[in-house]
This record gives sequence, structure tokens and C-alpha cells, in this order.
Amino acid sequence: MMGKLYAVGFGPGGYEHMTAKAIDVIKNADVITGYTTYVEMLKKFFPDKEYVATPMTKEMDRCRMAVDLAAEGKTVAMVSSGDSGIYGMAGILLEIANEKKADVEIETVPGVTAASAAASVLGAPLMTPYSLIMKRVDCAGQGDFIVCFYNPKSKKRADYVEKAAEILMKYRDGKTPVGIVRHAGREEESSYITTLDAVKDAPIDMFSIVIVGNSNTYVRDGKMITPRGYEDKYGFANVE
Repeated sequence: MMGKLYAVGFGPGGYEHMTAKAIDVIKNADVITGYTTYVEMLKKFFPDKEYVATPMTKEMDRCRMAVDLAAEGKTVAMVSSGDSGIYGMAGILLEIANEKKADVEIETVPGVTAASAAASVLGAPLMTPYSLIMKRVDCAGQGDFIVCFYNPKSKKRADYVEKAAEILMKYRDGKTPVGIVRHAGREEESSYITTLDAVKDAPIDMFSIVIVGNSNTYVRDGKMITPRGYEDKYGFANVE
């Protein structure tokens, strides 16, 4: 029986900031695994679950263990605070599952990010006027940042994505992966992966989120992965 492995972001730590999906996955998992501090945060909300924790610097061991448990047919929740795909374990899990050729289904469960949680406390510090966006796209290109565009295209803003792509291609290869998700988290959700030099022809509208990878981002088995750069005692490094 194929196991299921969830990379779960549980937000800042309070139960009220966990998504309904995260709570459901944690409640129904056979095993919850994660960094010791995160596991201790969850035990007070889910005291009857089975937990397996590892300390800081044991990320690779932790992910291998989670993949192995899922390969045994168990449902495993690998937990991270904030969002598991933003400086969390999702990418490492995908890479290790690929390395081991594990017959495991992996699903990422998004969570409230640290940036969102902190910004809500401070007011509204994350807004950016259009007059500065393209300048910052250029700076992001120079810095090799991952770039995420919200509300990227409308009738009045039909060429914004194309202009942004042209700026980014001054600094990175045209074959850089670009992911497009339409209606993320809704019933009609759909996704599409293309490249930076072809994104101008992609199906993008106001309901889309466009994520442009950096020079290390690659695509495998239909997933965009940006390595975090871990290397462990087995010599495995998160690189393509």
C-alpha cells in the first residue's frame, strides 16, 4: 500500500492560526515528525498522537525517516512552523523521495507564513505601489531571488508579466522554471509549469499567481523545487 507523506505548515504556533486542512491532516496522521521545538508546540493541541522528533541540524535524517515511514504504508505528517514550502521541509522531502525512488505520495499543506503573521501585527507594511514594482523586479533578478507575482494580468495590465520576464532574463536563463497556479486553494484550482522565455504565452489572469524560480530551481515529476543547500553525512546535497 502506498503511503502518504504530508509536508504541513502549521503557522505561527497557535491553534487559531492553523488551517482546517493542517488540523485535519495532523489529526489523521499515523505519525507526526518534525524538529523537536515544533513537535513540542503541537503536543499540547494533539496530545494523543505518535510523535518522532529530531533536533536542529538533523533535517536530512528527519526527512529520510519520514519518507521511510511513508514507504511502509503509513500516513506521515512532517510539520514545520509557518509554511512548509517557505524555508521549511517540503523541498527536502521531495528531493529525498526522488533520491530514494520511494513509492510515496507527497502533498504540501500551506500555512500562515511568518511574514504574514508579523505583518498583521504591525499593520500593512508589505504593500508595494506599481511605480516601484518593475524596479524591484530588476533588483530581484540581480539578486537571484525567487519572484512571486500577485494579480499579474488584467485587461488594463495585459503586458506586466511579459515586461517582468524581459527584465529577469537579463540576469537568468530563459529556461528558468515558472509556475502558474490559478484559483489556488479553491475548487477550480489548476496549475501549469512553463519557462521564463515562454511565460508570455501562458494562460494567466487576475486569479493567477506566478512564481519564477531562481538559477537553482528545477522541475522533477511535475514539481518545482528550489534546493535549500543541505548536505548530510551520506554526501547527499540538495542540488540538481
